Amino acid sequence: MLYDIPKLLTIPEEDLHQQCRALETVLTHDDMRDIDASDLGDELKSLSRHISAGSTPNAVLEYMCRNKMTTLFPNAFVALRILLTLPVTVASEERSFSTLKLIKTHLRSTMTQERLVGLATISTEHELAQTVDLQQEAVQIFATKKAQKAPL
Repeated sequence: MLYDIPKLLTIPEEDLHQQCRALETVLTHDDMRDIDASDLGDELKSLSRHISAGSTPNAVLEYMCRNKMTTLFPNAFVALRILLTLPVTVASEERSFSTLKLIKTHLRSTMTQERLVGLATISTEHELAQTVDLQQEAVQIFATKKAQKAPL
């Protein structure tokens, strides 16, 4: 239902509320709920009138933020944020664990836990690491200070 919000205008009210109740159940831990199902259904129905057909969940969330509608539709805002932060597959996580296993096997005896965590983070966030500018002044200052402390 969150993948095609404009389509919600065409589905029966009871179906929408049933899907919202199912989502509320999934997003409930003990007695704490992230969303309220009945409010979410009403919010999505109202929000669907403002969104153009074919809008992605990301576009809907950006629209809500740009037009300061996050407090107007708080349950929809939370539901969309949760939807957009969930991994689509676990393949990237599995690769992360495989990489960590290779790093640990290769360097287990010569590495501190702090360094292992740092390497694992760089490995799993390799796309971000590729964009780091190593010529930045802050990196150069850090490298100089570390070089001064190194034993001869």
